Amino acid sequence: MTTLAPPPTSSPSSGHRAAPPADGGFVARGRRLFTGPAEDPRWTRPALWAILLAATALYAWNITSISGNSFYNAAVYSGTKSWKAFFFGALDSGSFITVDKPPFALWVMGLSARAFGFGAWQLALPMVAVGTGSVALLHRMVKRDFGPVAATVAASALALTPITVAINRDTNPDPILVFLMLLGAAGLLKAVRTGRLMPLVWSAVAIGFAFNTKMMQAYVVLPAFFLVYLWAAHGSLGRRIRHLAVATVALAVSSAWWMVVVDLIPASSRPYIGGSTDNTVWDLVIGYNGFGRIFGATSSVGSAGNGASFGGSAGVHRLFNEIMGGQISWLIPFATIALIAGLILRGRAPRTDARRAALMLWGGWFVLHYLTFALAEGTFHPYYVTAMAPGITALAGAGGVTLYRAFREGSAAMGAPPARAESRAWGRGWVLPAAVAASAAWAIVLLQRVSGSGTLYTVAEIVVGVAGTVAVLGLLAGRFTRREGLIGFAALAAVVALLAGPAAYSVSAATSATNGTNPTAGPSTGGGMGGGPGGSSRTSGTGGRSMGAPPSGGGSAPSGTDTRPSGSETGDSGTGSDRTGGGQAGGGQMGGGGTQVSSAMITYLKKHQDGATWLLAVATDQTASSIILESGQPVISMGGWSGSDNAMTLAKLKSLVKSGKLHYIIVSSDGGQGTNSEIATWVKAHGTAVKSSAYSSGSSSTTSSSTSSASSTSSTSSTGGLYRLDASDVG
Repeated sequence: MTTLAPPPTSSPSSGHRAAPPADGGFVARGRRLFTGPAEDPRWTRPALWAILLAATALYAWNITSISGNSFYNAAVYSGTKSWKAFFFGALDSGSFITVDKPPFALWVMGLSARAFGFGAWQLALPMVAVGTGSVALLHRMVKRDFGPVAATVAASALALTPITVAINRDTNPDPILVFLMLLGAAGLLKAVRTGRLMPLVWSAVAIGFAFNTKMMQAYVVLPAFFLVYLWAAHGSLGRRIRHLAVATVALAVSSAWWMVVVDLIPASSRPYIGGSTDNTVWDLVIGYNGFGRIFGATSSVGSAGNGASFGGSAGVHRLFNEIMGGQISWLIPFATIALIAGLILRGRAPRTDARRAALMLWGGWFVLHYLTFALAEGTFHPYYVTAMAPGITALAGAGGVTLYRAFREGSAAMGAPPARAESRAWGRGWVLPAAVAASAAWAIVLLQRVSGSGTLYTVAEIVVGVAGTVAVLGLLAGRFTRREGLIGFAALAAVVALLAGPAAYSVSAATSATNGTNPTAGPSTGGGMGGGPGGSSRTSGTGGRSMGAPPSGGGSAPSGTDTRPSGSETGDSGTGSDRTGGGQAGGGQMGGGGTQVSSAMITYLKKHQDGATWLLAVATDQTASSIILESGQPVISMGGWSGSDNAMTLAKLKSLVKSGKLHYIIVSSDGGQGTNSEIATWVKAHGTAVKSSAYSSGSSSTTSSSTSSASSTSSTSSTGGLYRLDASDVG
């Protein structure tokens, strides 16, 4: 049987340190923090620190210019102005409507902004921290079961996963989701090893907080969690079932508490739940962020376009296509082979074997996420797949060490009598070279797709080709000559070959501006919706005022305000919108009907706000969020992201106007349909149109870089545009 235990520590030649005195002390404990436990090889802890420093550098490079997702940025800013908006995750500080996700990630960023001030680095700092923390956590878990070599490979691979680098430089909630899921995995593995209840309960609580970060996506790993504990944990079957029952209760409570509290509060006392059809969080969970994401628009609840794919068509090959391949697929061939071979090698181990349990966990993590993302017919963005990166990279490290040890056994069996055991060991020796060759060949295919995109990718392709060839030939030569040094050198070359491609993409992601709403790494390679050319969504930046300063009237759009018409986490219609106020299809397009929201208009609105709670009412979230960041004032999004939310009714609008909480509204010139058409008709009949000459001038700059038909400021007429409403207009 293949042995995965770490090398013995007694021999000085093994590279391990002598154990420190038993009494230790503060100095000794501080030294161990940087050098690691005495039983580890000398290089282990320094290598970990180097990986963590590299990860932090990638995630935090030029941190003051990280723009992030303006939708979430606006909600964070609003939360710094109002604790009510903070708790509900409202888009505006007046708490008219929430974002379409639970607020835990907003809370984390909001606390940072409250502590250090609102700005680019203050919002990016928590994401960098949890991204680096995820690398450290994965290293700890893999090292516990498979040793320091496996842990170092796994941590390096996670730190260099291209889409992970891209999303860790953003303000979408996914980095926090991944960190919480890893905490849950750590608790589960501890519960499996010890058979104790509390680690399992804390694992469930971590997944519950992950649910309050991104709802149903946090539950993708649960089948693997349940199966691993039920199969591999110590204790009788009855005890394991009881423990799982208790953990399920903890999961339900930690997941549902915010949802229950919000849904119990009367609708008149809280914001409208963005993305829902009936103003409840429950509807958001099972519809827009639940079955709608899996089955698309036909099963969506509260989404006008919950079928937009920004990563290519659904299918088992999606994650290998031209859009997704360079983001996540580099190590999938190696991880798949390592998973299958590892489970076979551990096949006769006891039921409670910790290493097999870990392989089952990471394999389940990888397979469940792969199937979910590949086959999902609902809204799909490339950066979702950062959640599957821990499974792939853990298998690359743990499975790689497993294959290496099996390879050495096969190598040692060469020339031995053809006994059955030796024959099996001899056969195992072919798996590692085959896995390295498959992944190296796939890396060259991926790099060929971006041939001509830059010297970085050309160099990476050469490195992969040379290192991959050296690795495979070295392994085969070492196998037949039984030279340990040659095998070790070839294994090191294999690591270089497998990580060179992801490293090139990661460096590109860290040093180039990205679309904050749909971040990707590397050059444009595909034609997905919502991006720039090829769907990459990479741009040269947004320019304008730094988000490090508090929002204020006037000036150009702040860095951190994504004004391009591109897809986003919440941009489910696939068409995007801009700062013109021109809403998306669905819900009446109340956003503007060709009225450009300029700096001059914002200045005019602030001057004539007359004590109103909200500066303006517009059609969609993306329009409102940009104005919030520019003006620093609450702005109403009447229709949520796509314009289809029933957040604003005519009765509610009249009430707000009559109470003096709202004076200005932008309506569409075509009116739209349904309730929104009713609102537009009433506003046009009772409001006072504000002509563009009242606020515009030849030198005023707009806060939009629009590519739509509203790219130039148009005069407002009685058929659509900006309107003023006062209490006297409500009869």
